[in-house]
Amino acid sequence: MTPPARPARPATRRWIEDWDPENEEFWQRSGKQTARRNLIFSVLSEHIGFSVWSMWSVLVLFMSPEIGLGFTPAQKFLLVVVPTLVGAALRLPYSYAVTRFGGRNWTVFASAVLLVPTLAALYFVQRPGTPLWVFLLIGATGGVGGGNFASSMTNITALFPQRLQGWALGINAGGGNLGVAAVQLIGLLVIATAGSTHPAYVIAVYLPLIVAASLLAALKMDNFAAVRSAPGAQREAARNPHTWWISLLYVGTFGSFIGYGFAFGLVLQSQFGATPLESASYTFLGPLLGSLFRPVGGLLSDRWGGARVTLLTFCAMAAGTTVLLLASAQGSYGLFVAGFTVLFVLTGIGNGSTYKMIPAVFARQAEDEVTSGHDASAAFARARRLSGAVIGIAGAVGALGGVGVNLVFRSAYSGPAGSGEPAFVAFLGFYLVCILVTRAVYLRRRPAGESAPERVRAGASRV
Repeated sequence: MTPPARPARPATRRWIEDWDPENEEFWQRSGKQTARRNLIFSVLSEHIGFSVWSMWSVLVLFMSPEIGLGFTPAQKFLLVVVPTLVGAALRLPYSYAVTRFGGRNWTVFASAVLLVPTLAALYFVQRPGTPLWVFLLIGATGGVGGGNFASSMTNITALFPQRLQGWALGINAGGGNLGVAAVQLIGLLVIATAGSTHPAYVIAVYLPLIVAASLLAALKMDNFAAVRSAPGAQREAARNPHTWWISLLYVGTFGSFIGYGFAFGLVLQSQFGATPLESASYTFLGPLLGSLFRPVGGLLSDRWGGARVTLLTFCAMAAGTTVLLLASAQGSYGLFVAGFTVLFVLTGIGNGSTYKMIPAVFARQAEDEVTSGHDASAAFARARRLSGAVIGIAGAVGALGGVGVNLVFRSAYSGPAGSGEPAFVAFLGFYLVCILVTRAVYLRRRPAGESAPERVRAGASRV
């Protein structure tokens, strides 16, 4: 007797119910092609979201008395802080939303809603005398672009087998992070060809791209039942100490990347009196290299372990920050730019390695649960659920690190000395804390005779 057919979902919603990327036969037969297709269009949407989110790091370079928008450096840093803050706040709800509405459906919405801040910025950015609060409000709506990262990463982590998640998450995040460099490169091209009085040209480039990304997501992406999370997944993740250790490390990597990316142009103007063209000539390079090296961090972590790569990265970031202090003391523009560019590369590697730690930590906990007699399928399903939730939480906390970076810069350059050196000392101290945490929590040797459950409770998983 033929079993009754499962009720079809509405034609406007495409759902894939059975998804098992750890099954090698399924993965080679059809899973790999489907996962990579969804990855491509996820990257496109996230890339444009990052560009809209970081657009104000470019627009503030145009704001001058020449176009009737003569804001102070402190006011410009505030314009950069606001979208960073809103983007960070939206990451948790965006991470949850993709598990509720599906990867395809939410990506369509998350792409289309970018039209709101883009059209608003296009209307006001060349209206002389527009008050600061209007731009702060528009910048806040631009924070929706920052939320795209969390929903995209939560979606992608469930589509690939654990052995490839470092690569997949690195490609997805790196392609998105490139949006920071892309909008800054467009700003450079506009300043170099049309001058520093036409910020609307930068904004106008993104209107057709937003429409295209929304349509392609609707036509080419799928919803996956495997992405759905059981109620309370984020609450369960919040009770796990690894969530907060990894979030702290992600503040050091992604918080530095997005904070430096948003602030670099203003730092060059405030520290060295650089012109808009001089600032724009260098601001895109760091985010570009940092984005390109994020997948490298994932690949290195797939081979050597995320904790090892993260530890070495923080050591190098501490050394790079010391170079910035030296360049500031000597007033060396070239050394300062070179040091900052190296820091961007390191943040990219660290972003990839830190995110690789998330599925690895929870997969190790699942292995320990199986060793203790728990059901294997339930343990690994829980690990995937928690990984998706932690990706959202860590993404939100990490983005708040970008807010902190810009607030520290704003305070440093608003002071009597008007120098970034106090900010770099603060960043150096934080990187040293991250080195200690990575070493103590994730690379501490397992004591002889310690059982797997004891090791999990102690928070000393080696990843």
